[in-house]
Amino acid sequence: MIDEKAIARLELQLGRLLFAGVTSAAICLTLGLALWMARVSPDAANILLTTGLIVLMLTPIARVVASMIVYVRIRDWFFVATTLMVFGVLIAAWLLKT
Repeated sequence: MIDEKAIARLELQLGRLLFAGVTSAAICLTLGLALWMARVSPDAANILLTTGLIVLMLTPIARVVASMIVYVRIRDWFFVATTLMVFGVLIAAWLLKT
């Protein structure tokens, strides 16, 4: 049995999570690019640019983890298994890039 209220809360929370991740990554990247272009502090620019990229890469992983937690709470084992497989693919892709 699917809990419609839990799914609605999940969608709202995931939207907020994605918005926060993309917004914070954009702020870091914008500030880092501005510092880099102004040649004010190259070290700070590199740190901000790297942080922005890492936050941007971690945002989908955080979304999958949040989804998995909610699916476990509502005991929807099919979606837990599916989300776990997606999580494995994301981690494998991330590790293969490094």
